[in-house]
Amino acid sequence: MASALARRAGGSPAAALWAAARGFASVGSDIVSAAPGVSLQKARSWDEGVATKFSTTPLKDIFHGKKVVIFGLPGAYTGAKDAIEFYGDLDGSFHKSLDLEIDLSAALLGRRSHRWSAFVDDGKIKAFNVEKAPSDFKVSGAEVILDQI
Repeated sequence: MASALARRAGGSPAAALWAAARGFASVGSDIVSAAPGVSLQKARSWDEGVATKFSTTPLKDIFHGKKVVIFGLPGAYTGAKDAIEFYGDLDGSFHKSLDLEIDLSAALLGRRSHRWSAFVDDGKIKAFNVEKAPSDFKVSGAEVILDQI
């Protein structure tokens, strides 16, 4: 936990303790409890969205009783593939609840998600990686998280 928090908070042990005190999502925490009342919208075609009234899925339905790899990206998702479910944080409430929101207004991008990855087993975060900068791609990639499963 401390190493993930240290990476997130700038690398020092004191920064990691400060991050833990602020309630950042971390290894061992329950991702559903960390974002109470949050639902995500499944990626789908426009027609499918209209047919389902753009319904959302509660986090407990996504994470409890399942092994899930989740990626947070500062940009939008596109498309959906068979056997892989994509969900969007339509209003940013999920990332904000996990304290993974970053303000990129200086780059004319507004509020976005940090770039991150996590392995979640039955709602519990087992591995958690957050990049230091939105342009970094060192710790949040698929090859890193797959090695942590």
